[in-house]
Amino acid sequence: MSYQVIARKYRPQRFRDVVGQEHVTQTLSHAIEQKRIAHAYLFCGPRGTGKTTIARIFAKCLNCEGGPKVEFDEKDPRCQEIAEGRSLDVLEIDGASNNGVEQVRELRETCKYAPASSKFKIYIIDEVHMLTTAAFNALLKTLEEPPEHVKFMFATTDPEKVLPTILSRCQRFDLRRIPAALIAKHLTHIAGLEKVKIDPAALYAIARGAEGAMRDGESALDQLISFCGEKIEEADVLSMFGLTAQGQLLDLARAVLTGEVEKALRQLNDLANRGKDLGRLLSDLLNYFRNLLIFQVSRGDLTMLEISETEATALKEQSSMAGAEGLTRIMEVLAEAEMRIRDAASKKILVEVAVLKAIEARSAVSIDTLLKQLQGLRGGTVSEASHAPAPAPAASPKPSRAAAARVSDAPVQHNTVAAPAAVHEAPGGNPPPVAADDLAGLWTRLLDAVGRASPFTRTYLHDAHPVSFLKSVLTIGFDPEFEDNLGLVDNARNHTLLQTKLTELGHRNAQIKFIKAEAPAKRITPPAEPAALPEPAPTSGVAPKPANGSKAAAAPAPPAKEKPAAVLSNQDDFKNDPLIRKALEIFKGQIVEVRS
Repeated sequence: MSYQVIARKYRPQRFRDVVGQEHVTQTLSHAIEQKRIAHAYLFCGPRGTGKTTIARIFAKCLNCEGGPKVEFDEKDPRCQEIAEGRSLDVLEIDGASNNGVEQVRELRETCKYAPASSKFKIYIIDEVHMLTTAAFNALLKTLEEPPEHVKFMFATTDPEKVLPTILSRCQRFDLRRIPAALIAKHLTHIAGLEKVKIDPAALYAIARGAEGAMRDGESALDQLISFCGEKIEEADVLSMFGLTAQGQLLDLARAVLTGEVEKALRQLNDLANRGKDLGRLLSDLLNYFRNLLIFQVSRGDLTMLEISETEATALKEQSSMAGAEGLTRIMEVLAEAEMRIRDAASKKILVEVAVLKAIEARSAVSIDTLLKQLQGLRGGTVSEASHAPAPAPAASPKPSRAAAARVSDAPVQHNTVAAPAAVHEAPGGNPPPVAADDLAGLWTRLLDAVGRASPFTRTYLHDAHPVSFLKSVLTIGFDPEFEDNLGLVDNARNHTLLQTKLTELGHRNAQIKFIKAEAPAKRITPPAEPAALPEPAPTSGVAPKPANGSKAAAAPAPPAKEKPAAVLSNQDDFKNDPLIRKALEIFKGQIVEVRS
């Protein structure tokens, strides 16, 4: 007898011999015991997981002597015929080469005839998704109402390509990828029968390379026996299949977590020079960081992971080297590199860049965190100004409306207006309109409240200004220069946020409306007294008195173009502002333009 490969020699012959697919074999066994046998079955799953094998075993259970039954005699002639592929009543058809409508019509004609010697005539169609649409349609009627003696069993690796009309007529079973631990255990059993000595590390390397396919693992073991003889070590597996040793993989992961750039690049160079598969290296590295993240989240629960004892020890050691956010960013970098490596001209350079990015990503700070830090700095600055002692009302003359409009951009302007804590509703049911001076103070407090809840929304609203607050509707305007922000803030989430904060400020049942409107600072204001222009920005809200006791109207108004110079700081003061300098330090940025 000619040599038979391991995958065929040790092919499961009973349901109990199938590894890792108990959810399928138990269901079929119970169906046989309860006499609930359907007329069509569809087995889906990755390659090498047992689809055709289960179909053959099921056919044996149906056509064995005295069947259908789960336990049958292996020496039964009918079962032996099915196992050897020479049964006249169990026909295995390759869907890739028999995918035309003519072959399906021939199948419809032959299925009418009774089986030769068995109870059922069984059609096993492999790769059924390769059938054409016309062939599927020709099979529909026969598949829905076949003769009583006919059973269909389909196998496919791509069930998405099977027509829904076919799927609805079959009982579907999805086979899973087989865990590496089960593959290693089964290969240990085969190695013992073949009288081959194999290291546990080599077994785990084979199982890891099989990627959940038992047939791939058996084929790799068969090839290694031919290459190494009666003793197989991990180095033999790694050199033959271009895999990375588990110890090297763990060392590379440790270098990424500790930020050792030189060590990581040296290890990558060494692996590349030894001919390791860099694509597989990326996949293994990504899988390790995934295991590390799950280990952290599950607080050390190893039942959720399929790992060896060596990897479990490494996870316990390295779990404290990075947080969940850092591991997530590392995985994002490696996943992006894994998608691009197939089309990369230089895979080595791509992997090196990916490792460098992963090292930087482990300690990077998210934008949300930076915004919170900036908001905290801004809140601290405002709070210091807002706690400045205010003089008695009798000592502070009320500034004119024009003066208030010109200093509205000053950082301490909100101290000059005492906004009411709540708005009392009028007898008619609608609250009275909010005055312009009160509206400025309300707007400042609203921005502070929104900034504590959502720094992003606060950033967009920084370029906006309040237009009016009439009949419980707060109208917010954006200058034409910032009209692009309208589409960013005018949504249900921001409406709800603003309404909630207005309620907290005492304005119940308020509505929000966003419009495009010029900012008040750009309006042409009537001539005003020069005394209303605060040369040193007041911190207490007291407007300086006119010189020599003269009336403000007696002094000529300055030209309009000179007003901003009296109100806004110059560019040097802006650049030297502590808050701006802190922001530049955090973002590592530079000032490109300063707008008044």
